Amino acid sequence: MRRVLRRLRGDAGMSTAEYAVGTLAAVGFAAVLLKVLTSAHVQAALGHLIDRALN
Repeated sequence: MRRVLRRLRGDAGMSTAEYAVGTLAAVGFAAVLLKVLTSAHVQAALGHLIDRALN
């Protein structure tokens, strides 16, 4: 029983650390995606694509 309790206490912060790393990765990916989508070249390409789809 002591071994089980010791094992549970040793990994208590592991899920929190994994969530923090996952959140940081998601924020980094969102920042890169925002930078790409707001570039002039991508906006022009998307505008052309939408224009072609509507005509």
